[in-house]
Amino acid sequence: MDLITLTDPRSPVSEAYRTLRTNLSFYSVDDPIHSLVITSSASDDDKSIVAANLAVTMAQSGRKTILVDCDLRRPTLNQLFDLNAEPGLTNVILGEYDGIPLQQTGVENLSLLASGPKPPNPADMLGSKRVDTLIAELTGQADLVIFDSPPALAVTDAAVLGAKVDGVLLVISAGKTRREHAERAKETLEKARVRIVGSTLTNAPHDSMVGDYYG
Repeated sequence: MDLITLTDPRSPVSEAYRTLRTNLSFYSVDDPIHSLVITSSASDDDKSIVAANLAVTMAQSGRKTILVDCDLRRPTLNQLFDLNAEPGLTNVILGEYDGIPLQQTGVENLSLLASGPKPPNPADMLGSKRVDTLIAELTGQADLVIFDSPPALAVTDAAVLGAKVDGVLLVISAGKTRREHAERAKETLEKARVRIVGSTLTNAPHDSMVGDYYG
């Protein structure tokens, strides 16, 4: 796992994340996105990598950004930024923490709310009214809040959480994501009346004629 937007900011991949940032920023000028869930159809589609790198590029543009690890089954964001997994989201939902335990990532304008202890009922926790309150509190503190959620086909977490935010971004991995799985994930989210703002393709072959122009 790699935060390429930090380790190699001039790479074509980092530029692709900046393009994604721009596309999301102009998605709806009249109704801008302040809260975004990132999910995928399967567990190996790199959605956590996308969430982290997108958050970094948003923060680098000067937007105050909060990244929230809502994958309460397989949390990874704290490992990417070399931070603690606890206290975190589940502690806040259960009322075990006074305030919101945001951690500084070392990237200016970017904070992380880690997952906290793994609960036995993630979907029920994410569907609680306390999460509604938390989303409102977080969006009041930042320009953009990005939520990393489990794959849409594996569990209902993404659909439950997606119904509470401004939009959902579906990650598709070239060579990994099966077409029928991506279509089913889209249908699953749409049935939950989730606003899908688009999809992003990862692991696409590098086009040297495009990327090498900027050295």
